[in-house]
Amino acid sequence: MICVVQRVRSAAVEVEGVTVGEIGVGLLALVAVVEGDDVGDAAHVAERLRHLRIFADEEGRMNLSVEDVAGSVLLVSQFTLAGDVRRGRRPSFSDAADPELARRYLELMANDIESNGVPVRSGEFGAHMAVTLVNDGPVTLIIDSARKRPVGGDAQMSERKP
Repeated sequence: MICVVQRVRSAAVEVEGVTVGEIGVGLLALVAVVEGDDVGDAAHVAERLRHLRIFADEEGRMNLSVEDVAGSVLLVSQFTLAGDVRRGRRPSFSDAADPELARRYLELMANDIESNGVPVRSGEFGAHMAVTLVNDGPVTLIIDSARKRPVGGDAQMSERKP
């Protein structure tokens, strides 16, 4: 799973001119589910989103999570993050997961985040969306579940196949 996370002052997503999801302070998470991802990947990304300490504390240091600042998450499916542009002039999306599987994992992520007390809003899966945001910082990070540390804190990381 690939997730581009942006710390925002506000963000919204529209479908056909209608706002379907909107947040104030929080995280905009653009997510691609890729072949080989499983429920564990969805749980890993959801946990990382809830606990990333990227909001400023009273001393101006990135030391608080979205939970700590009572923020929200805007979760948007973006399969194009799985695009492979190494050859030719048109991206290949063969690494993107089956749409129904991707939809299920995004729903699991949203439920996990929300059940832990962080409000979640979402885009519309499979729709052409217009996303607007006010990036705060800017702070933009990438979470790649293929690069997560194994349980037990072992420093060895797994690698996604090219």
